[in-house]
Amino acid sequence: MRADRLVSLVLLLRQHGRLSATALARELEVSTRTVLRDIEALSAAGVPVYAERGRNGGFALLPGFHTELTGLNHDEALALLVAGSRRGAQAFGLGPPLASAMRKVVDALPEGHRATAAGAVRRLLIDPETDLLSRRQETEEVPDAVVAEVRRAVFSGHKLRIHYAAVGERATWRTVDPMGLVTVRGQGYLLAARSGDDRTYRLSRVLAAEELAEPAQRPERVDLARAWQERGARFRNGGDQVTVRLRMRAARREELVGTALAVRSEESGADDWSRLEVTFQDARHAEWALWQLGADAEALAPQWLRDSLHGRAAAIAARYGAPS
Repeated sequence: MRADRLVSLVLLLRQHGRLSATALARELEVSTRTVLRDIEALSAAGVPVYAERGRNGGFALLPGFHTELTGLNHDEALALLVAGSRRGAQAFGLGPPLASAMRKVVDALPEGHRATAAGAVRRLLIDPETDLLSRRQETEEVPDAVVAEVRRAVFSGHKLRIHYAAVGERATWRTVDPMGLVTVRGQGYLLAARSGDDRTYRLSRVLAAEELAEPAQRPERVDLARAWQERGARFRNGGDQVTVRLRMRAARREELVGTALAVRSEESGADDWSRLEVTFQDARHAEWALWQLGADAEALAPQWLRDSLHGRAAAIAARYGAPS
């Protein structure tokens, strides 16, 4: 870890020219005392780092000190920098290593490309925290120690013991054969097998994890995209699902499709209204989705859903019909 930190320190000085010990500590997520010890270690190793005193002082490298890699052009570096801004690294606990890697990518560029690539990536925003309606993108926090242990077991091919809290259940220990990791909209999942059966575990519900020495029982190769698709299909076809027949304005179609499990049938009308048969995960999901559409949709069946939505609307009308 210290070797990586020393490299990152050198790269930070290369890219910024001069930085104070406080700024270096903030970038490297260590104390200023650790930064000062690292500076001494670099000097002892022959790296030409020196201190400038005064109000605007700090640490810097002697001009001309660099290690340049060839073969990485401007667009290749830009592609890596953009890829490095994706949220998957955060979901899998790889944020700090990613930041270190991106510094190395920028430092690997020839002098003429370095500034233009760094400037170009500032013109691109990937996966912002909120959308145009100020709805916040959910990114679940998973303790670094937990996700690191899960990651090690996945890559080493060893069995994994996890303390897992399923929804509505007490946390229990279980031993699984890890297959791979998937991130979807900032949420991380572990694909695994338990006693030969496929299982999917949400990383935010893993309270503790322990890599075991025993080899995992899993195939040599795995197609994670296909495995995720198959598990998604099983999820959509299970549980207390509800099928709803409805009519709605065509302009709101994408909003409904984005939350429904599946669209079983669809018929477009000449009056800008469409008729659909849609599947939801359960009754609560169906009621919530139709309520979001307001007067732009009408549930035709089942009758209990019509009654529920009518009751909701009547309660709202009564609330706002009364004098304040």
